[in-house]
Amino acid sequence: MPQMSPMMWFSLFIMFSIMMIMFNQMNFFSYKPVKIKSIKKMMKKNNMNWKW
Repeated sequence: MPQMSPMMWFSLFIMFSIMMIMFNQMNFFSYKPVKIKSIKKMMKKNNMNWKW
C-alpha cells in the first residue's frame, strides 16, 4: 500500500478546510431571521390623548 507524501496530506487538509469554510459561510448567509410585527402593533396602540 503506497504512502502519501506530506504535500498530499497538506493539500488534502487545505481542500477539506476550504470546504468546511464554504459550507459554514453558506449556512450562515442562507439564514433569514423572521421579523416580528407584533412589536410595531404594540407601539401603535400606545397612543395617549391628553385632555387638559
